[in-house]
Amino acid sequence: MQKFTQLMGVAAPLPMMNVDTDAIIPKQFLKTIKRTGLGRHLFHELRFTQDGAEIPGFVLNQPPYREAKILVAGANFGCGSSREHAPWALADFGLRCIIAPSFADIFFNNCFKNGLLPLVLPPEQVERLMAMAQQPGTSFTVDLEAQRVTAGGEAYPFVVESFRRHCMLNGLDDIGLTEQQFDKITAFETTRKTAQPWV
Repeated sequence: MQKFTQLMGVAAPLPMMNVDTDAIIPKQFLKTIKRTGLGRHLFHELRFTQDGAEIPGFVLNQPPYREAKILVAGANFGCGSSREHAPWALADFGLRCIIAPSFADIFFNNCFKNGLLPLVLPPEQVERLMAMAQQPGTSFTVDLEAQRVTAGGEAYPFVVESFRRHCMLNGLDDIGLTEQQFDKITAFETTRKTAQPWV
C-alpha cells in the first residue's frame, strides 16, 4: 500500500449527501476482483449518459477536477452496500482523500484498508472547504503527520485514530502488518513442527 504522509492537489466539490456505494461504482462493474481499471467507471451514472458520452456538468468531467486527488463531499458518504470496489474505484481514479462530515462505517473502514484517507470534519468546516473547492485555483494540502488540512490560507485540524494513522503513514495494509511479524511467524512454525510433527 502506498504511504500517505502529505497530499497536495486539487479538491473536487461534490455537494451531495448520502452518496451510496452503488453511485460510486454501479453493480454492473463488480465482476472483477482486480483493484485496477475501476476508475473509469467511478460515478458512472453521474459522469456519463446512457450512450457513454460525458455529462459536462459533472464535476469530475471538468478541468481541473479531472486530476483531483481530494474529494469534498456531503454527510453519510459511502452508505449502501459494503462493496470494497467503492474505495478501489476512487483510488484508481486518482483520489487519495475524501473529506466529509460523516461516512458509512463499512466504507470508512474499507478506505483505510486500501490507502484512501477518509477525513471527518464538522459540517461548517466541510461547507467552507466545499466553497473553496468550487474555486478552481485553490490548492489543498492534507498533512497526515501534522493532522491538518490547509486551503486558501486557512487550516483545519483533524484527528485520525493512532493505529490507522500509523498504518497510513507507513503504507501498511493487513498483509503489510502481517509481514512485519515474519520472524515471529517463522519461529512459531519451526517450534510447532518440532512439538507437533503430526500436524
